[in-house]
Amino acid sequence: MHLLLIVLACWAPALAATQQVRVGAYHFPPYVIKPESESPAGVLPELLTALNSAQDDYRFSLVPTSVTRRYRDFQQARYDLILFESPEWGWQYTELHKLDLQIIDAEVYVAQKQPGRDQSFFDSLKGKRMALYTGYHYGFADFNAEQAFLASHFQASLTYSHDSNLLMLLHDRADISVVTRSYLPIFQREYPQESQQLLISQRADQVYHHHALLRPGSPLSAAKLGELMRLLRDNGRLPELLARYHLRDARGSDVEQANPIRH
Repeated sequence: MHLLLIVLACWAPALAATQQVRVGAYHFPPYVIKPESESPAGVLPELLTALNSAQDDYRFSLVPTSVTRRYRDFQQARYDLILFESPEWGWQYTELHKLDLQIIDAEVYVAQKQPGRDQSFFDSLKGKRMALYTGYHYGFADFNAEQAFLASHFQASLTYSHDSNLLMLLHDRADISVVTRSYLPIFQREYPQESQQLLISQRADQVYHHHALLRPGSPLSAAKLGELMRLLRDNGRLPELLARYHLRDARGSDVEQANPIRH
């Protein structure tokens, strides 16, 4: 009995020292797939697993939110930080701390292949129907994500699925969609025949320079998160994860510039 009490006494300080860090997550492949499920998938859940395995001071856990509710949940302290975000995506008037994750992705234009259609098809949006992801901020729209604005100015149909938007192109229900570049290999693997019918632009609507956004009062500072990310870079876990999900390390990449279509 005395030995058990001694063991518990030794464990207690260690348990108390572990700080819980809640990470906001909404469905957006390949970053997060079904965060409300028992087994969320994607880049973020795997990154949090790696962070938890690499150290014992913090315990990272997912808190499901939505693309539109994430701002309010952040302000109401339902979670402590959100990853793979940009300060430009509607966060301009929210008090926060930020960390550049040094991870790059992009969004590219996609259309259906047709005889005589080439890259010049992406020179203008005039008269073209758009298929877009609800709640997302696009370069061609000056990052205005309001549904009414996108529908009236760009003939936009809005969904909650990259797959739906790409299939709309193939069913001639839209002319152009904007898709996260890292997601395209997933679609190409799952829909090989349909993928052969897609024309992918060489120009990027926007280039993601991914950030972590931390609320004031978070148990984890931006500086400490930076240290943990460097640890994962040094032990090889982060480079392996980025390569598997077709993401780029900004430190080893040429500076890529966005080239959004102007209406």
